[in-house]
Amino acid sequence: MSRRTIKVEALARVEGEGALDIKLRDGKVKDLKFIIFEPPRFFEAFLQGRPYSDVPDITARICGICPVAYMMGAAQALEAAFGAKVEGPLDDLRRLVYCGEWIESHVLHVAMLHAPDFLGLNDSIELARANPAVVETALRLKKLGNAILETIGGRAVHPVNLKVGGFYRVPTQGEIQALIPELEWAQQAAAGLVRLVAGFDFPDLEQDYTFLALTHPGEYAIHRGTLATNRGHAFPIDAFHERVVEQHVAHSNALHAVFKHDDGREGLFKVGPLARHAINFEQYSKTVRQLAAEAGVGPVVTNPYKSIIVRALENLQALEDALALARAYKEPPRPDVPLTPKAGHGQGCTEAPRGICHHTYETDRDGTITKAVIVPPTAQNQKIIEDDLLKVVENNLHLDDAALTWRCEQTIRNYDPCISCATHFLKLSIDRGA
Repeated sequence: MSRRTIKVEALARVEGEGALDIKLRDGKVKDLKFIIFEPPRFFEAFLQGRPYSDVPDITARICGICPVAYMMGAAQALEAAFGAKVEGPLDDLRRLVYCGEWIESHVLHVAMLHAPDFLGLNDSIELARANPAVVETALRLKKLGNAILETIGGRAVHPVNLKVGGFYRVPTQGEIQALIPELEWAQQAAAGLVRLVAGFDFPDLEQDYTFLALTHPGEYAIHRGTLATNRGHAFPIDAFHERVVEQHVAHSNALHAVFKHDDGREGLFKVGPLARHAINFEQYSKTVRQLAAEAGVGPVVTNPYKSIIVRALENLQALEDALALARAYKEPPRPDVPLTPKAGHGQGCTEAPRGICHHTYETDRDGTITKAVIVPPTAQNQKIIEDDLLKVVENNLHLDDAALTWRCEQTIRNYDPCISCATHFLKLSIDRGA
């Protein structure tokens, strides 16, 4: 029996560091582990004892690509603990800044991190040589997302203007209106990006996923809503921990998660673009639904490689929403809502570009944090990533080591996983021996 080992020491185009170990015996997969070996970052621990006002700025540092997801989920949880609610124009402004984050993150992933996989290219540098117009358009779209974050949040990375209760300062009507011309240009550019990625050649893999996502009757859920699955479950965000159970596993420093069904059975589940798309398809605009049909995408997508199309569709939806919000914007009379800190318990939930980001906090009577639990999307997706990889390896054992390694890396990138803000991700080891 032959023995073969494949190692990819450093894979760019995904955030963080991890490994994939595969053991093959007699042409079958004996063991497969998606390993996250980065050390714990202890955010939940060092939030304890901090004043509630510090929480959004601290949690923003969890991710440099989607800090608003963490800031807003944290703010909502603490507002719930204090019995406060942000509504009306301030909530619209929150959605607008969240659209900015979705735009910059989705465009980065679609055009720079994932597209090279489908074009046989190593990175976005090679893509820029092969098709400079695509990269130029993507960079301009990403710059627009950054501009929204800067205008409302104060800066593009780790914004400083979001707080529990709203904002420190609201932008003027003129500042928001200045975004409109570029948002108008972006509509056709984003539609073109959808058409581009829809023409890629996608590997065959169909999975019977349990999807979990936020949903809202009045909009494509991004920054608020209740939770639902494609299996008929519907529950408030306060019931998240009754349904999503985190577990320690020996081979990962990050927790794995399973979904608890009505009968008590625990199973795999998936968060992110495909989940949102399946649960909220009817909340897309007419334009986005028509473009989805043109791209050959129905209301439910079960091929994880086609997540790149769904991300491009969501990017267009975020741009449409941002344009409508910018056109309708009028400066709110005050930047925040009144807050009275007290002992309490609150939960908040938003959709980071990669999926559900859930926060739970407990406070004492002056608003000091006594307990914090944060469940990021990649932790929820780890087990389903392993399941996808298992199917991919089983279906592609005929490939040589280089081709199989490439396919496994591409499969992981379907999830745009955010393990940390590092730049390398996968160390792949395939043991084909006895």
